[in-house]
Amino acid sequence: MSETLQNISESLLPMAASWGLQVIGAIVLLIIGRSVARMLRRMSMRGLEKAGTDATLIPFFGGLVYYLTIAVVLIAVLGLFGIETTSLVAVLGAAGLAVGLALQGTLSNFSSGVMLMVFRPFRIGQFVEVAGVKGTVREVGIFTTLLATPDNVQITVPNSAIYGAIIINYSAEDTRRNDLVIGVSYGDDLKTAEETMRRVLSADPRVLKEPEAQIAVSELGDSSVNFVVRPWCRSEDYWPLRFDLTRRIKEELEASGCSIPFPQRDIHVINGAAND
Repeated sequence: MSETLQNISESLLPMAASWGLQVIGAIVLLIIGRSVARMLRRMSMRGLEKAGTDATLIPFFGGLVYYLTIAVVLIAVLGLFGIETTSLVAVLGAAGLAVGLALQGTLSNFSSGVMLMVFRPFRIGQFVEVAGVKGTVREVGIFTTLLATPDNVQITVPNSAIYGAIIINYSAEDTRRNDLVIGVSYGDDLKTAEETMRRVLSADPRVLKEPEAQIAVSELGDSSVNFVVRPWCRSEDYWPLRFDLTRRIKEELEASGCSIPFPQRDIHVINGAAND
């Protein structure tokens, strides 16, 4: 019995030592490989920044470098255990369908990220509306896109929810048109109201001369005569100009004798004798 145990131990010890060294080597290789992948990602991103590459592309290509390096490290680790890469490719090919079905969401995000990089419907720093949310684009990654809302809340949107859906880019053009609706009383002089609003627009340097601003009576409302006021401005001036014009037009209309009426209704009471 003792001789049997001794024979078994003598046969297992070399095997354990060999596998132990391989496992240790694999762990060391994984640790070093991960560090190298991170270093290469940082170096590639810095190189792209120095080369003046679009900020939208930098994190995407940095992520590609990282994951490709990790893939090479994993193949090297498998090689330590005597697994040939040709056999590995055959196994991966056979299991490709199952893996694709299991990771279809992730692969969809990846392919959508590639398409976003190719067609580039938006860039870093632009204000967009995608997948039902609005925000400023902070990063377009391999799998997700990061947005920051105007109140500085971070939103992570899967790329598959963006590509193929409606994308509204509010910052794509250099200029935008403000659409304001201003109501005046039916008793006010419409010419005076129009001249007052046009004077307010002319006094603001943010209002562009071309295209020319439009001021016109749009409808006869229940309680007011409504004007549309449509000045053009640079995209970055859109909201500040809108807020300032709303206030200035209201103040100048009142100063010129016009009024912005409250909603009101006329009630007619008819008195009549009841017939018996």
